Amino acid sequence: MGDIPGDEIWKQIDTCEYLYLQRLFEPHDNSLTIVLEEAISNKINIQSGKKVLASLPEGLNEGDSWPIEHTPACRVFTLSWKNYISYCVTEEMHGSCGEYSDETFEGRLIRVYSKSHFLDFLSKDTGAHFQPFRHYKIACLNHVIDIASEVQPVLELQPRFLLT
Repeated sequence: MGDIPGDEIWKQIDTCEYLYLQRLFEPHDNSLTIVLEEAISNKINIQSGKKVLASLPEGLNEGDSWPIEHTPACRVFTLSWKNYISYCVTEEMHGSCGEYSDETFEGRLIRVYSKSHFLDFLSKDTGAHFQPFRHYKIACLNHVIDIASEVQPVLELQPRFLLT
């Protein structure tokens, strides 16, 4: 991953406990911007200092269940691609199935693949590539996002606005 602009931000994203896809949009034709929110197991309600118990179906015990949520102390990241070849957004429950032992990647929540089913699909279904391209995958709690692009993303860490 060492050649990705904003590599330190990339590493910060990958250290998050969880990620939520907050927003995905195309600011211009064939460009892509993704806004990710860090999320945590929120054992303490930051504003009241009280424990927050998860709502569980009748008959189940709270145990160590806590809401996973974005709090004011969490980070927000923006990833922008000047252009892309393809992207696919999959609801997380459907994106977690299948056999992936034949894929090769670096990263945890945010990955760069050198071998993947998405790359195989694109090599068969697309053309007119003038440069080598990469497959990026972002594993969020609510979605899995696959992006293929000849250009690397520009990464930004949004400023925190903590309420006191």
